[in-house]
Amino acid sequence: MTRTVDMTQELAAFLRTRRERLDPDDFGLPPRRQARRTPGLRREEVAELAGVSIDYVVRLEQGRGLRPSADVVEALARALRLGPDERAYLFDLAQHRPRSADTPATTAAPPLAGLVADLSPLPAMLLNHRYDILAWNAEMASLLLDFGTLPPSQRNSMWLCLVHPVTREFYVDRKRVVREGIAHLRAAWAAHPEDRALADLIAEFITRDDEFARLWAERDVKANGRGSKLMRHPDVGVIALDFEVLMPLQDTDQRLVIYRAADDDSRSALDRLCAR
Repeated sequence: MTRTVDMTQELAAFLRTRRERLDPDDFGLPPRRQARRTPGLRREEVAELAGVSIDYVVRLEQGRGLRPSADVVEALARALRLGPDERAYLFDLAQHRPRSADTPATTAAPPLAGLVADLSPLPAMLLNHRYDILAWNAEMASLLLDFGTLPPSQRNSMWLCLVHPVTREFYVDRKRVVREGIAHLRAAWAAHPEDRALADLIAEFITRDDEFARLWAERDVKANGRGSKLMRHPDVGVIALDFEVLMPLQDTDQRLVIYRAADDDSRSALDRLCAR
């Protein structure tokens, strides 16, 4: 299959951006005579910390076709002080992390669809790695909207947050939600370089949404398995929610997202909403 991600060029860009974000004062490096003209560590400092040659780091950052070994990738991850999600992303770009044998899910696995329904009264839905919404229960439809009223191409939680005229206003802290969603989407993009539908979706977002384009270029990487959201619902007001994302051992391209009220007031609001 044709890759939608130029792994060599993305590896180069990612290494550059991570290096430029580091504060030299945090590393206890010996002072150098030449003043720093750019932010972050110098390439020679990264090379020294990773135990590789300066020329090797230069060629990596210039995207000159190198494919570093797993040991070198690990050394670079340590030198750049990457977090767990950034480290996994780097291994994906260097093509050292095993690919999932599962094909991208486009329909809900029946046992998982049944589980979504059985989780009532907790709002729940099933997503794939693209954020496509594959199944949902009545409580989730009450909380957000009835996804069945949308064409399949719009049943995507990132699309709804960025584009849909109603749901894009639901999130009180929308900037944080969008930033976290983009960081997750970037991780999925590197893990599924042959996924043309995902690449097309990202290209659409970059073209139509300036905020998405700016945040995408920052190359933040993070997969959120749990967290919180503050929603402003038009019928019951502000609801504070905690969420959990679970991945089954089978059907590993599907993710079960479950919401719970974060406090008593939100629980009462959610009960009223679901009883309507």
